[in-house]
Amino acid sequence: MTRYALTLEFDGTPYMGFQRQAHGPSVQQAVEEAARSVVGHPVTIHAAGRTDAGVHALAMRAHFDSEKPLPPFRMGEAINARLRLAGDAVAVLDCVEVAPDWHARFSCIGRAYEYVIANRRAPLVLEAARAWRIGQPLDADAMHEAAQVLVGHHDFTTFRSAHCQSASPVKTLQHLSVRREGDRVIIAAEARSFLHHQVRSMVGCLALVGEGRWTAADLGAALEACDRRALGLNAPPDGLYFMRALYPGD
Repeated sequence: MTRYALTLEFDGTPYMGFQRQAHGPSVQQAVEEAARSVVGHPVTIHAAGRTDAGVHALAMRAHFDSEKPLPPFRMGEAINARLRLAGDAVAVLDCVEVAPDWHARFSCIGRAYEYVIANRRAPLVLEAARAWRIGQPLDADAMHEAAQVLVGHHDFTTFRSAHCQSASPVKTLQHLSVRREGDRVIIAAEARSFLHHQVRSMVGCLALVGEGRWTAADLGAALEACDRRALGLNAPPDGLYFMRALYPGD
């Protein structure tokens, strides 16, 4: 049995999320079906993160085991060929052979996301479903300053989906920053792991700060409330991107 690690890029728009779903297409299903057609037996894809419907990825790490050994380059190319043939919005950027005990999810020690806000009046055309458009001017500097309230070891219950399956709402947010690039406001977040909807919930509240409707103190109060009802706003999935996963030795 050979274990392959994949680096995946995908447009989350047509999918119900990464994880296989009974009620619609998923990234996991697309890659599993492509890999199965290559190796000739069922495979299970394990990923570093389980993104929501509409969330995108630039470099999601995943792995699967194969009874049919192929050189990693050929394996990646063959899976890409099947994905293209099926019309899936997924691509294998890299494929390498890894140790049998390497696990895309459980070996991961860090995950990074970015959220893109298109801060402009005009409707989105090229970035439709790939950014959150906010027409009112945003103060990115105020957003960045307020974001530092959330950095560190906290109970993030306020920023946690009611459907979150994590055993604990306590997480350590290692990095949260806001920067402006032209009419794009980009929020970057890094942690060992995140709660369900945590990044989107933090972004929604930071947008309220950028609009002048909330202050850093309001954000801190929402955090301290440890109550989902204290959340100001949950941002849509369109602008969220899984950027990278970190592993020991990287």
